[in-house]
Amino acid sequence: MLLIDRSEMAKVIILGGCGAVGSNAVKTLVIDPTFSEVIVGDVDMDKATSMAADLGPGVSARKFSAMDRQSCLDAVADCDLVLNCVGPFYSTVKTILSAVIESGINYVDICDDPDVTLEILEMDDAAQKAGITALIGMGASPGLTNLLAKLASDELLDETDTINIFHTHGGEPFEGEGVIGHRFHCMSIDIPMYLNGELTYVKYFEEDGMALRQTFDFPLIGDNIPLYPYPHPEQLTLPRYLKVNNVTNKGSVLPIEYYKLTSEVCRLGLASTDPIEVKGQSVVPYDFAVEYIKRERKRLLQETGFGPQRGAMSIVVSGFKDGQALEYRLHTFSSSQALGEGTGIPAAAGAIMLQAGKISGKGVLPPEGCIKPREFIDVYMPLTEAYDTKAGKTGESSLIIEQVDAKGEVTQIDF
Repeated sequence: MLLIDRSEMAKVIILGGCGAVGSNAVKTLVIDPTFSEVIVGDVDMDKATSMAADLGPGVSARKFSAMDRQSCLDAVADCDLVLNCVGPFYSTVKTILSAVIESGINYVDICDDPDVTLEILEMDDAAQKAGITALIGMGASPGLTNLLAKLASDELLDETDTINIFHTHGGEPFEGEGVIGHRFHCMSIDIPMYLNGELTYVKYFEEDGMALRQTFDFPLIGDNIPLYPYPHPEQLTLPRYLKVNNVTNKGSVLPIEYYKLTSEVCRLGLASTDPIEVKGQSVVPYDFAVEYIKRERKRLLQETGFGPQRGAMSIVVSGFKDGQALEYRLHTFSSSQALGEGTGIPAAAGAIMLQAGKISGKGVLPPEGCIKPREFIDVYMPLTEAYDTKAGKTGESSLIIEQVDAKGEVTQIDF
């Protein structure tokens, strides 16, 4: 799937390239010939060097610290494109993006924190003046969810009323502190929901947030999966580009026992970073909580017999076509991919498209603000298949679209 002439191949650096998501983005970009050099940027140089060696010619390692502005500038200096996979984004993305803008380099990230999304959208003028495209939130949710919602709204309906985004995943080979810290953050901050034409906020552990909890049936993954309000950026950005009355986002992590444990640890205040004295020693509850959750995750995966990693997203878009009420359910699911691949592959696809000149517009833009959904899917789906083949994965991955009419009759439609 070569989008550009080989003479135009370029250099990309993946920041956080050793992480759960970044490592999969690296492996995906190595498969595609768009970039002549793929650089694994990470604070763990030993791990980055080993990973680069395993992936062969054209892959190198570069030391990088997300909290050090000069390190950011040095890491990206000779690159043509930066793919940022360093979480949690609420604490890292502004430093990285400002350095990239100063360097005048095109940029892609998978930022999924809504509070900091609003802040980096304010960097739009600076990015425009630098003449760069900064594609933000180009993962699974946000990212693929935004584009599938736009596809349904633009092509399948005359009028869109509601976009409900549902997602779940689990069983990844590992989860690091960044992932767990992000979940604590999601459960602690005010959660944006776009309801009845207005942006509002609910709290995860309070009545308004609890009222939004529900279950959903995911193809392949399972029925009656519990879902909880999720503070992702789609609720903030989709109403800027689509005429819509409601946008919600709900998700969970599997096995559900693990997600509930994380929730309870957070509810008890153990996600606090304020140190306390314990038998004469200073202990940070957050540090304990992260290590405890890592340990318990292994136990719960074993006790529940969870099996291989898997994940799914469903974007449910309702509105009207020719005066008739219709609902479209766009499902992506995999029995072999979860958080790492599910986010890393679309991020890599976004990087490939941006380098190939398939993304228009300058400034800081979410996916729905600069990408044509069908063009993205034409890149993303073959890339997913190539990744699975390269990795020897035999599980099922698919995208299906269902139409639900006013009588509730469900029909699968061709894409």
